[in-house]
Amino acid sequence: MDPNTLFSLTGKVALVTGGATGIGRMAATGLMMAGARVLISSRKGDACEAVAQELNAMDAPGSVEGFAGDVSTEEGIAALVKAVQDRTDGLNILMNNAGVTWGAPMGQFPHAAWEKVMNVNVAGLFHLTQALLPQLIQTATPDDPARVVNVGSVMGEAPMGDGAYSYAASKAAVLHMTKIMAKELAPHQVTVNALAPGPFVSKMTAFATADEGMRDKVGADVPLGRVGRDEDIAGCMQFLCGRGGAYLTGAILPVSGGIQVMTGPNLFRAALEG
Repeated sequence: MDPNTLFSLTGKVALVTGGATGIGRMAATGLMMAGARVLISSRKGDACEAVAQELNAMDAPGSVEGFAGDVSTEEGIAALVKAVQDRTDGLNILMNNAGVTWGAPMGQFPHAAWEKVMNVNVAGLFHLTQALLPQLIQTATPDDPARVVNVGSVMGEAPMGDGAYSYAASKAAVLHMTKIMAKELAPHQVTVNALAPGPFVSKMTAFATADEGMRDKVGADVPLGRVGRDEDIAGCMQFLCGRGGAYLTGAILPVSGGIQVMTGPNLFRAALEG
């Protein structure tokens, strides 16, 4: 088995929402490095265009195109789908990465924070996938399915609110929706998997990862002792979207350094040590 074949994405077309920053940019870079033509979108189209220029300057096997796309409204989703259709007839890979968060202490968490976060992180993900299904199915074959990769969070797996209650609940919904979609889309030769990342450097986590000292402190609380790196996301995407991941659907990849299996102290340690 040639590893270059297992992870090659030459000739594939991918869409990464929220692709200008953070995990989206890491994923777009990994897909481009594997040979894919990557479309990146976010509400800030100029930022996507600038990032596309930066990534294309790396002279990788693939390419990147950036444009505006908003998954927070029905009209925005329709416009994004039209923008994709204007650029390609078929779509091999969809990464639902666009997301928002909101933080406030218990007792002060606003009602509006639920509608905004759930609308983008859950409803936007579902409706964009639904709208792009014809283009995904068009490229799908039994040997090489189309791929959908949703971005959840370790906060959707472990009971961690940390003041981001609607975000954590939305990511739990993303992980559950991933399994539902995987079951329903398997007959169409479309795989649906999810990443459940821990702490990575991004605009969303800038409050805790903006400088090296802060990152070290955050990483010290992770079982593997560090925050996530670009290649951690890039490698997952190359696996899930390449031939090596063609027989995998409904999976949640815990890219969190072991946070998802953290537990409390040994229940009987005090008695045993006594």
